[in-house]
Amino acid sequence: MRMKRPFKKPAVPPPDDIDRTRQDSEDFLWGINAVTEALLGNPRSLSEVLIQRGKAGPKFQEIIDRARAGNVRLRFVEGDRLGVPPHTKHQGVVARQSEAQLLQFDELLEGVAITAENPYPRILAVDSVQDPRNLGAILRSALAAGFTSVILTRERSVPLTGTVARTSAGAISHLRICQVVNLAASLKILQQNRFWVFGTVADPSAMSLYSVDFSLPLCLVVGSEGKGIRPLVQKQCDQLVTIPMQGSFNSLNASVAAAVTMFEINRRQAEKV
Repeated sequence: MRMKRPFKKPAVPPPDDIDRTRQDSEDFLWGINAVTEALLGNPRSLSEVLIQRGKAGPKFQEIIDRARAGNVRLRFVEGDRLGVPPHTKHQGVVARQSEAQLLQFDELLEGVAITAENPYPRILAVDSVQDPRNLGAILRSALAAGFTSVILTRERSVPLTGTVARTSAGAISHLRICQVVNLAASLKILQQNRFWVFGTVADPSAMSLYSVDFSLPLCLVVGSEGKGIRPLVQKQCDQLVTIPMQGSFNSLNASVAAAVTMFEINRRQAEKV
């Protein structure tokens, strides 16, 4: 007689935002006064501010106004989604401290000027990667491949948490990073400043990575696992490129695909300089 294995109900993972915040609760500060002082002193040290739904009053409005003025991501969530340990006296407001000092987009652009000494500056744009370990691995590879300027999406990207910093092996502190609300619009500005925009896709009809001439100022866009680059961002790209696969296999981890592409660009540009 064949014995049946006992049925085990699969564990249901917690929602993505709760899981991340609990893993990195050391990245938080909380309370009206603490968050207000951080926004007054150095808003670039914060990657996001979370306010409990239903909270109102002059002090909360000041925090909201200062977060918006400092281009700090702002979210309104239920009390059980603030991410801090239970019984924390958070007063309905929590801020996540960033592991990097974030730049404004125009500041990042100033640092990638096209010059005789640097004819092929390069920028990495990461579209909506929400896994902290994937983002950390991408940033680690970016630094190693010479992509020292990085654009992240503000609303759809994982914050720069301790997990991201640890997975990047410290690379995060050596990169020039900014967060933008509208990535497609930011890419258009780069194009107006003589940058070419290449998007990575898992599509065999796209141009092979090994057939593209990368000897020009460029921005490489990489997308999230599963969904890849969002359609509106893809439309803004000058050229979509893909990594040719052997046989019927057509999938790589997002951070691995990003690393392969960045190092190939680095190699091709080095041959031209």
